[in-house]
This record gives sequence, structure tokens and C-alpha cells, in this order.
Amino acid sequence: MKRLRWLLLLLPPLALAWGLFAWGQRPLEVSLARPERDVPLRVFGLGTVEAQILTRIGFEVAGTLVALEADHGDRVSRGALLARLNDTSQRARIARAEASVQNAEAQQGRVAAIAERATATYAQKRSLAQRRRELANRGSGSLEAAEIAETEALTAAADLAVARADIIVAQAVLADARANLQAERGTLAKHSLAAPFDALVIARNREVGTAVQPGEVIFTLVAPGSLWALAHVDEARAGHLREGQPAEIRLRSLPGEVFPARVVRIGLESDRVTEERRVYLRCERCPERPVLGEQLQVEIETGRLPEARLVPEAAITGFDGAEGRGWVLEGGTLHHRPLRFTGRTLDARLVLDPAMPEVVTRVLPGFREGRAARASP
Repeated sequence: MKRLRWLLLLLPPLALAWGLFAWGQRPLEVSLARPERDVPLRVFGLGTVEAQILTRIGFEVAGTLVALEADHGDRVSRGALLARLNDTSQRARIARAEASVQNAEAQQGRVAAIAERATATYAQKRSLAQRRRELANRGSGSLEAAEIAETEALTAAADLAVARADIIVAQAVLADARANLQAERGTLAKHSLAAPFDALVIARNREVGTAVQPGEVIFTLVAPGSLWALAHVDEARAGHLREGQPAEIRLRSLPGEVFPARVVRIGLESDRVTEERRVYLRCERCPERPVLGEQLQVEIETGRLPEARLVPEAAITGFDGAEGRGWVLEGGTLHHRPLRFTGRTLDARLVLDPAMPEVVTRVLPGFREGRAARASP
């Protein structure tokens, strides 16, 4: 009777234990990676709006601003006047340089006239010396008179040489005066600041009445057609980036709008600290008024797969970019196997190598090597 009572007492715990054991051994229902069609492969990047052509311009000379012809947000044409400096002193220098040129021209005329007179005098003295020498040789004239005439001819020749040298000096003085005048006019032109290209004025840094120094920035200009997006993409995901690939840009100020774009340049040097690659994109439909430096995010499509099996990255352990370990269903039981992958999607799913077996996409409690399982419908 005692044994029966003990048996009756032990029967419920034994039944419960057996039930729990049987429940633990039941085949688990697992979800497997199924083929999906037209799978896009994209990479993600963060960046800013930048300009390929950006110029900060100022005057090459010092002076006081007397006029500003452009302001923030204006569009200006190439050669358009942007600003002017006070040029009163410079115009006075030009007047003085012009006077120096006139003086040098007059001096050159005077020297040329002296040279002509010296030429005529030399010709006369030489002719006279020749006649008196002929008379002296025939005995009809004085030998002394012939020698005096020859000396005067030599003196006239020296005077002519001096006159010709003075002409060269006068020409040099005139050339110097003209060069100085040209330099002063060039300096006057530097008192006006013109747009170097068709541009959008991003910033005006000085106002009328300000004394500025050479090289001080007055305006910041960008070429409107040179705006692009600079995105930073993780090196681990940048291997399949190519120029010309389509992309989508979302600005921080317009999160609800998508701007189509294409990759136009891929940096050849990665950032050694952040381990990111610089990618430049130009939008095909741009915002009306882009703002330099505004943050943005990009999604670049690096390819499309006609068909692929995808596994969440969370279901894989030890993933190194190409391989990892995951659970597979073989012969009705679970096994932890090394797996190979050929790509990664933007939503953190991995593209299985076609040669891989059936892979479980969600790891459940109770997974162990050899556990019975079946695919869920």
C-alpha cells in the first residue's frame, strides 16, 4: 500500500518531466532564406553640400571701400563689377606718370634734334678737312690750316657719337616712363573688383567705408553648376562603388524629398582616422536654393541581383565581410556551419552564395547542434 501511495505521488512529477522532455525534443519550426527577385544592393553615406568651384576674392592692393555692387544671394556675370576702392591717390600717380612720359618724349625729340645738328656739323667739318688737306698736298694751302680742319672734324665726330648715345638714353628713359605709366594704370585697375566667372554670391564680408588690406576676403563666390554632394562611405561597403552609379540624396532641411543623383567622382585617398572614402555626387534634379555645408544622406545603388537569398546579419556570427557562421537545416536537423556571402543590402541583410544550403533566417531559443527542425510554411 505504501509503495502504491509513493507511486501515485511520484507519477505527476514524472509525467510533467516527461512532457517537458518531449516538448523540448519536438521539431522546431524555423524560417529559411527564400529566393527574392530584383534585389537592389545599396550603400549608405553621410555628407554635406559642397561646391567644386568656390572662390574667396579680395583686392590685390590696400585701400578704403567706396562702393559694393553685389550682396549675399546675388547672381553675377563674369566681369561684372563687385566693389571699388578709393582711387584718388592712384589717379594722381597716373597723372604724374603721364607727365613723365610727356617729358621723356620731349627730351627724346630734343636729343634727336641735337643729333641731327651734330650729324650736319660733322659732315661739314669732314668735307672742309678733306679740301684743305688736298690744297696743302698741292702746295696751294697751309698745312696748319689742314691740321686744324682735321681736328675740328674729329671733334664733330665725337660730338655726333655723344648725341647718338644721348638718343639711346632718352629712348630708355621714355620706355621706363611708359612702363611706369602702364604699371600705375594696372594698379588703378586693381582698385576695382570684378567677378572671375558667372557666380552666386555666398557671402559679403566687408561694408562700405572699411579699410581693407591686400588679399583680405570681400566676397565668397561659387559657380552654381559646380554644386555637388560630398558623402563619406565606410570602406567596408565601398568596394563596388563606380562612377556613374545612380543614387538618392536627402537633405536635412527637406527630409521628405528625394533628389536623384549620380556618382561623379570617387576619392583616391581614404580618411585614415574614420576609415571612410569620399564620394562626390551631382544631383540630376537639384533643390532651388542649396546651402553650402548642409548635412545630407545618400543611398548609392551599386548593383541589382535578379534573384538572391537574403539572411539578416543578426543571424550570422563572426561575419568578416565575406564569411560567417549560421544555422542551416540539413536532413531535418539543425547544424552550425560556416557560410559564404557575396554581398550586403542596405537593410543589414547578407546575400548568400548560391552554393550554400538552406539557411535559417532567425535564431530561436533552444537551437543546438542536431536539434530536429522543420521549415515553417
